[in-house]
Amino acid sequence: MKNRIALVTGAGGFTGKYVVEALSCAGYSVIAWSHDDASTGTATGVDLCDPHGISSALTDIDPDVVIHLAAVSFVGHSDIEEMYRVNIIGTRNLLKALAEKKTGPSRVILAGTANIYGNVEGIIGEDATPSPQNDYAVSKLAMESMAKLWANDLNITVVRPFNYTGVGQSERFLVPKIVSHFKRRAPILELGNIDVIRDFNDVRNVAKVYVDLAHDGERWETLNVCTGQEHSIRDILSMLEDITGFMPEITVNANFVRSNDVKRLVGDPARLKARLGQSLEFSMAETLRWMVEA
Repeated sequence: MKNRIALVTGAGGFTGKYVVEALSCAGYSVIAWSHDDASTGTATGVDLCDPHGISSALTDIDPDVVIHLAAVSFVGHSDIEEMYRVNIIGTRNLLKALAEKKTGPSRVILAGTANIYGNVEGIIGEDATPSPQNDYAVSKLAMESMAKLWANDLNITVVRPFNYTGVGQSERFLVPKIVSHFKRRAPILELGNIDVIRDFNDVRNVAKVYVDLAHDGERWETLNVCTGQEHSIRDILSMLEDITGFMPEITVNANFVRSNDVKRLVGDPARLKARLGQSLEFSMAETLRWMVEA
């Protein structure tokens, strides 16, 4: 991939840092955009809600691949208006600017979310009917629909990652919060519903998928990024007990229980495996050990 240029938005975020590293290791020249250029020393500060700023930032670059990760991604984010503005309008501004370039990218990867599926029993494939249960999921589903307006001008792939985690993820998210308590051997851990079931992945696995897709040239498709394996929060607690030899007292805090929380979210990776022959490099137990030992 030498001499190929990859543009990554949200490069200063949790996922972005791993994607930038994986692209660099694959031989790409990486242009990193972040809303706040102070978040990473190598990123350019670009506000996706400023269409003129985007056009200016694209003036002298012709990326071969664009991986759009920039978003408000925390389900419990308090500023709902900002979430919709960034996730929908920000993405629209980026796609419009890319489509207007004389030399457009060969591939645009848009990071959606598996949260759009809502509460669906069984293993969820890409053709499942969306049933978003929170504003974050609604904003991402709307982003997908909006992106189709540029399907004839840009080679767009929407990825729908299920839950994933790793070193560096904010403790606002559940798994890093739990790991932190085990590392500190905090005597009490307050959680919400510990019986929710998720398809947990490793951020390094996810970054590899995005880089592999960057090499691929097929047209519009939606892909689940998942493992097909399910774990409850109880399972996570048990694995961490095995790793650390410690178990805090678990108490349920009603303030952490969301009425619209998705109870079970497990993906079908068949399309991804057929497309990329993707196999998991890191299991959930390996991911948790990595986080504990970091």
